[in-house]
Amino acid sequence: MAMTPLERLEQLNMELAEVRAAISAVLRGAQEYRIGSKSFRRADLGLLYEERTRLEREIADIENGGMFRAVYFEGR
Repeated sequence: MAMTPLERLEQLNMELAEVRAAISAVLRGAQEYRIGSKSFRRADLGLLYEERTRLEREIADIENGGMFRAVYFEGR
């Protein structure tokens, strides 16, 4: 069954919190951090930043009404 936009938003926000915690732990010197079944090491910090950016974009898309927006272009 598909998630509602609100359920998806809640899931994305939880994932974002986990990724932010992982980034923080790695920056504080943790050699390894786990999110569910995935394990990240200091060398994976770039991947964590990419995932954070992806999640933030997806959250913004949902909060701003999805990928379609009404735009009015004034005629010439």
